[in-house]
Amino acid sequence: MTFRNGLASLLRPEDSILVLIDHQPYQLANLNSHDPQAVVNNTTALAKAAKVFDVPTILTSVVAGRGGLLFKHLTDVFPGQEVIDRTFINTWEDKNVVEKVKATGRKQLIIAGLWTEICVAMPAIQAAGEGWDVTVITDASGGTSVEAHEVSIQRMIAAGCNMMTWLALAAEWQRDWAREDTAAALTDVIIQHAGGSGIAYLWEQQLLNTPVPASASSGL
Repeated sequence: MTFRNGLASLLRPEDSILVLIDHQPYQLANLNSHDPQAVVNNTTALAKAAKVFDVPTILTSVVAGRGGLLFKHLTDVFPGQEVIDRTFINTWEDKNVVEKVKATGRKQLIIAGLWTEICVAMPAIQAAGEGWDVTVITDASGGTSVEAHEVSIQRMIAAGCNMMTWLALAAEWQRDWAREDTAAALTDVIIQHAGGSGIAYLWEQQLLNTPVPASASSGL
C-alpha cells in the first residue's frame, strides 16, 4: 500500500472536486452515528467552503421522489444548480455523475454523504480502485449506527481512501492566511459553522477592538 504523505499529498482547491451524495430526509431520519443537526451544519459548511475556493461541487440524490429532496441548506449554497437524481445506490455507477467529475479534469475526489456504509463507501472504494485520489469527509457523512459508520471508515481506509473533517479540509485548502482572496470568506464560514472556533474568533476581535481604560492601564 502506498502511504499518503509529503506536501504533494495535501489537498489543493485547484485540483479538488466535491461530490455531495444523498443528503436527504429519508437518510437523515435513520442517522444514528452523529447528531443529525451537526451533520446538516457540517455539510453546509463543507459546501460553503467549496464555494469559497471555487471547487466544483456535484449534488446528487437517489430516488428523490421517495427519499426527499436534498436539504435546502445545500441547494441554497448553489442556487439553480442541477441535482442529479439517480437510481443507482452506488453513485460511481451513474454515468451522469462520473462524466461530470471527469469533465473537470481534477483528480482529488472529495466525497461526503448519507449513509457512510452504503452511499459513501461504494463510490469511494470503486473510485479509489480506478486511480482517483479519494478523500471522505467523515463529519459531513453519517451512518445508521456508530458501528456502521466506523466500520465503513476502516473499510475505506483499507481501500486507500483518505479521511478528513470539513474544517481540516478547509484549512488545507487555505494553507496560508496570506491568501487574502479567500481568507475573509473562509473566516465567515468558520464564524457561521465552526461553533467554539467561530465564537472565539469573534471574541478575539472584540478584545482587539476594545480600548483599555486609562485607569486599568496605569494599574498594570
